Amino acid sequence: MRIHSEEATVLGRGTRLLAGVVMVACVAIVGPSAPSGALFARSLPVEAAKDVVPNRVMTWNICNPCEGSNVDRAAAIATYAPQLIGLQEACVRDVERIRGHLKRRHGLVYHVEYGTVLRDWDRCGGMPWSPGAYGQAILSAAPMTDRHHVEYPDGGSEDRGYMAVTTLVKGRHVRVFNTHLAQRRQEAVRAEQTRVLAADVAQHDRAIVLGDFNAVPDAPELAPIWALAADADPQCQPSSFGTCKVTTDWQSKFDYIFLRGVVARGHRVQPTSHSDHHLLYADVDST
Repeated sequence: MRIHSEEATVLGRGTRLLAGVVMVACVAIVGPSAPSGALFARSLPVEAAKDVVPNRVMTWNICNPCEGSNVDRAAAIATYAPQLIGLQEACVRDVERIRGHLKRRHGLVYHVEYGTVLRDWDRCGGMPWSPGAYGQAILSAAPMTDRHHVEYPDGGSEDRGYMAVTTLVKGRHVRVFNTHLAQRRQEAVRAEQTRVLAADVAQHDRAIVLGDFNAVPDAPELAPIWALAADADPQCQPSSFGTCKVTTDWQSKFDYIFLRGVVARGHRVQPTSHSDHHLLYADVDST
């Protein structure tokens, strides 16, 4: 039976309309699954955490306030897929979004613990009477236990502190610290902060200390940490004879991975456009 051209046109439009409705419904139900928003991409692995590098640890001051997006921050972390990440200048809401993007877009699953010291509406959003929490965070592919959070007695121009957790790194229990010391030109404040931090680190035979110390390697205030641990970069020493790679846009080394009872098998400093601090990671092994 022949169908008149007008009827065929109407029928064709109806078919295309139905197909479009079905497609929109699928997007609404499933959501885009590829980083670009494309509808079709690989399924997430059943045990996605196995995709991380099991002995890789990273530290990164993600910069706040900065204009970097959490999608870009997650992509930068996923590029190196560390087992363990210490973040500084981190808002809880941002960390949750970064963690979500790592899972949905990159198939990397992390546990999270927080060491927040401030509630700051300007930095972290929320409402004036309920501002977001701000400070440090640790993401780990392995579960974390015994979280300990300390606010330094004197934070300097802004409250500062450190956090510690116990987790597995390459199958062995390690105490992991993450800190952010007082801002530049506050040497006496940082000296007291490192004294407090070092007293805790000294209690553990195996420890990894991550963070933004706001001090160059030969700064006197870092002496208590150098007395207990070595930098992940074997060429970086607490003297003018060391050759330490810079970790900030202003060409200073402020970011560290200190190792105690742990050795580095390799390390890397990676500049990024998403923060004024570079990504710093090390592949480690227990002694």
